[in-house]
Amino acid sequence: MSFYYLREEMGLALNDILDGICSNNIENLRDDLAITWINYKSENNQLNKGFGCGINNTKLIYPASIVKLVYGLAAYSWIDTKKILFTQEISDAVNKMLFYSSNDATSFLIDIITGTTSGPCIEGDSWENWKYQRSIINDWLKELNWSELNEINCCQKTWDDGPFGREKEFYGTENNNRNMMTTDSTARILEEIMIKLDYQKDNLNLRSFLKRNLDKKVLNMDPLNQVNGFLGEGLPENTNFWSKAGLMSQARHDAAWWVNNDSLQTLLVIFGNGEKYLKDETIFPQIAKAVYKYNNNFA
Repeated sequence: MSFYYLREEMGLALNDILDGICSNNIENLRDDLAITWINYKSENNQLNKGFGCGINNTKLIYPASIVKLVYGLAAYSWIDTKKILFTQEISDAVNKMLFYSSNDATSFLIDIITGTTSGPCIEGDSWENWKYQRSIINDWLKELNWSELNEINCCQKTWDDGPFGREKEFYGTENNNRNMMTTDSTARILEEIMIKLDYQKDNLNLRSFLKRNLDKKVLNMDPLNQVNGFLGEGLPENTNFWSKAGLMSQARHDAAWWVNNDSLQTLLVIFGNGEKYLKDETIFPQIAKAVYKYNNNFA
């Protein structure tokens, strides 16, 4: 059973939204765009199980920096189970990984979580042990027993220029061991961060690292704000909004959560797979704007 209820009318609305935004290229859009859209109703200050829809939402796609949501949740879990100690340095690194999308901070955290380090190629037992340790995050994901996480792969660092040495070898032949996620798995991770975790003073407040200011004056001071060209740009400036974007030469992705009103909140994940999404900064804001408009009329 999915972690959210399927809602047919939302699926029809999503198809209409895509038809209106990309009517001249709708077939390619169906192939290269993956979406999970979930709404959450609030009763007695508690959010009920979400209801929503998806397009290509179980398709495995390279997640770019979206995978940092997984690594943030892993760091929280490692601290919670006393596998690592909570320190200010770790908190600062997770903040930089999620809010600024720092690859250096991501590398540092993966080293701590898995007990591995980058470096030149190694052989024999040392190499086998290294691969076993680096895969420990995937083992943890399987132990969560969430069906949405089946077959995803989250064991690689993120790079500015690309991997070298043992990291490059670990990618495998034709990069067959690269990170892979779905929009449903991303939505499941983000839901956990936003509404399921019991945050304590001696652990990470992941939500605070994802909070973004949509004020255009603030955004103009930060050209790498993860809002312009992404979902947040399509929402009113006063919207309470949290997100993590991913951008590279063959992808534009975003995972976002926002508050529509006192009784309705929205989780929206979009993976745009292909160079055309890297170059197109209009599609994501348009989809978010249309989803927000739909939710305003939601009964």
